[in-house]
Amino acid sequence: MAHPTRRRALTALTTLAAAVTATVAAPAYAQAAERNRGPRPLARAHAHNDYEHPRPLLDALDHRFGSVEADIYLVDGELLVAHDPVDLDPKRTLASLYLEPLAARVRANHGSVYRGYRTPLQLLVDIKTEGAATYLELDHQLRGYRHLFTTYAHGRVRDGALTAVISGDRAAREPMERQQVRSAFYDGRLTDLGGAAPASFAPLVSDNWTNNFTWQGAGPIPAAEREKLRGIVAAAHREGRRVRFWATPDLAGPERDALWSELLAAGVDHLNTDDLAGLEAFLDAHDA
Repeated sequence: MAHPTRRRALTALTTLAAAVTATVAAPAYAQAAERNRGPRPLARAHAHNDYEHPRPLLDALDHRFGSVEADIYLVDGELLVAHDPVDLDPKRTLASLYLEPLAARVRANHGSVYRGYRTPLQLLVDIKTEGAATYLELDHQLRGYRHLFTTYAHGRVRDGALTAVISGDRAAREPMERQQVRSAFYDGRLTDLGGAAPASFAPLVSDNWTNNFTWQGAGPIPAAEREKLRGIVAAAHREGRRVRFWATPDLAGPERDALWSELLAAGVDHLNTDDLAGLEAFLDAHDA
């Protein structure tokens, strides 16, 4: 049996070693950074038709979403946000609903949308009017916020606090491909996998779930469809692209949860929803 004095000395050394280890593992600046972080963002959460919520953008950010979607129309030289033409309102512009509040938030959070987290927020802009003309106006507006956005310049991509991805009318592709410098990227389709456009142009591929799969969450997913889904995601990830499906079931219930679970298991990067609280709760429960 060890002498009492020796036992006390060993205990003291053990305590000191633990304190040293803790200091090495979490230095003061790291502990301070952790204290300064806000709630962890949900990178896979995509707010479809985000602008239809009572507080566009802000509701999605309160639910920690990593991606938001805004539909735009070019009307008399201005970019208006709405789902249908009948809902157009000259006060609801892309700048007032998204660009200006995002700029203010990034300033307040010292360079990021979510305090303490550097992963860019994705702003998916769905063009509803003629693509080329609408994109050129969007490009003009984004230049005023270039310091906020991930940029492409002469073959190199530099991350910013926000990443704009252009979806909707396919005619936007041509003027984008001609640019050597731009503050936006292209939302490809599954047909773009294996194609000539690099991930530096089309980092995201999106497609209609119902055009590619029959399963809607009831019962087990057919083995062939599971294999197809995982093959799509693997092919996209090999090319450095992310994957999103729209038109997935969005009514709360076991079918939606089953489908979301399959998407997560396959590695799908963005889950589409109009139910902000529902997807937030699902992802938190999945992580737990």
